[in-house]
Amino acid sequence: MATIVALLHLEFRLPAASNLKDKRRWVKGFKDRLGHHWNVSVAEISALDDRNRAVLAAAMVANDRRYLQGAMQKIVNTANMHRDMVLMNHEIEWL
Repeated sequence: MATIVALLHLEFRLPAASNLKDKRRWVKGFKDRLGHHWNVSVAEISALDDRNRAVLAAAMVANDRRYLQGAMQKIVNTANMHRDMVLMNHEIEWL
């Protein structure tokens, strides 16, 4: 049986964040929503002390690459619609 891991990197700009508290609230809400809705593991991996930037990674495991590709695209679409965070870049790695 094949095991496929998809790792999605998301880079956001947070233009309206006036402090780290705003940023952390928005990032935590987004991480929680992704984790509950898409059953992915999500972590903030970079720019932790930059109030106007966030870099997240989301990981998902399955046995069907097409399923994972569709799920990752839906996560990217969800990220594009966030009202407080602007998606600047995304990248999918296959492991």
